[in-house]
Amino acid sequence: MNTTQLRQLDNAHVWHPFTPMLEHGREDIPVIVSGDRFHLIDTDGRRYLDGVSSLWCNVHGHRVLEIDKAIREQLGQIAHSTLLGLDNVPSIRLAAALVRRLPAGLTRVFYSDNGSTAVEAALKIAYQYYRQRRTRPENRELFVSLSGAYHGDTVGSVSVGGIDLFHGIYGGLLFKTLKVPSPASYRLPPGHTPQSWEAHCLAELERVFAAYRGKIAGFVIEPIVQGAAGILVHPPGWLTRIRELTRAEDVLLIADEVATGFGRTGTFLACEQEQVVPDLLCLSKGITGGYMPLAATVATEEIYDAFLDEPAEAKTFFHGHTYTGNPLACAAALASLELFEQSGVLGNVRDISALMARRLTELSDHPHVGDIRQKGTMVGIELVRDRADKSPYAATERLGHRVVLAARQRGVIIRPLGDVIVLMPAPAMPAGLVDELCSATFQAIRDVCGSA
Repeated sequence: MNTTQLRQLDNAHVWHPFTPMLEHGREDIPVIVSGDRFHLIDTDGRRYLDGVSSLWCNVHGHRVLEIDKAIREQLGQIAHSTLLGLDNVPSIRLAAALVRRLPAGLTRVFYSDNGSTAVEAALKIAYQYYRQRRTRPENRELFVSLSGAYHGDTVGSVSVGGIDLFHGIYGGLLFKTLKVPSPASYRLPPGHTPQSWEAHCLAELERVFAAYRGKIAGFVIEPIVQGAAGILVHPPGWLTRIRELTRAEDVLLIADEVATGFGRTGTFLACEQEQVVPDLLCLSKGITGGYMPLAATVATEEIYDAFLDEPAEAKTFFHGHTYTGNPLACAAALASLELFEQSGVLGNVRDISALMARRLTELSDHPHVGDIRQKGTMVGIELVRDRADKSPYAATERLGHRVVLAARQRGVIIRPLGDVIVLMPAPAMPAGLVDELCSATFQAIRDVCGSA
């Protein structure tokens, strides 16, 4: 079947996520047929550098021998067996391996399928925990999150989200949550400096915690970086202060490290950069090296203990998914974890992060680059009509999308968040390819927006 026939079938039957389908049908979208380490190859044989890690999940590259081998060996045993009433070897080994790698105190691993379900499980665990804990059981029904937050697309995770473009239409489906302002400082309300805005955000956080004392079950946060909000980097110490407040107010801290985990920000977890240990940790995306769907919600012993009692007491966590703890995915994740140590992935992240920081200075004077945000390998380049007043391009101009198309012509796959151009190389990507990614992307920006 040739590319034209495949595209015809795609346009006839496939509904793509986060995609304006009318326009999708007009464009010659690459049909990917294979991968070669850090490149994607389409049905016409064209090679593209994977500049966003296949939606922020690929870690070691495509067709990695060690992960391929682990999956094949597991396939020779069994592809899937339920965790409802049964165990399987890879899920047990992976849970133990994760606990050894995570901050001390996070000991209980609940599996699901993706980042949204990891957050969904955390919300339900927190909600049930307060009703069942052995000391001071109580009803707490509220969750706090940041403006501009993104925690997934199921109803619970959307409820703690805050991106109107994605979530506004579903308002009638969602449960009540409390939003506090994000401390990101590029676009500030009139009269504020970055310092005064950070102080205001902290004051609002303290006010909300005081006003709803005893009613809040959890504070949900993407540590250090808000990904889908546009790679918004929080000021140093912000996460630490949140941990102090949640602890003082007896509120569970839920760290959504779906996007920030597995080396993206420069450490294995973003939380580690401020020595913060959450009560519940949500993992997905890079957990299998970007190979297969898998997620984990990791809890402390104190939280787990609230669910222990005789069956008749009905304190069980009545939640789960068909493919929970899938053996193939867990085998891939085990191989990926081993590669972190064997291949020095975090050392590579430090090297390529420094390289990207140096290269990004090339855009510092561009009249249509309003802001450049980076934490580790996570980069957001915000394009604006006027750098001086930060005025955005009209949505109808679709600048970000046009830059993506220009980059594709140069053999690079990237994806924007509106007019924020995102670079997210795999943590193991060699420096030479990261250099190539920067060059192609910067030239694509110049092609579309003009030169500095």
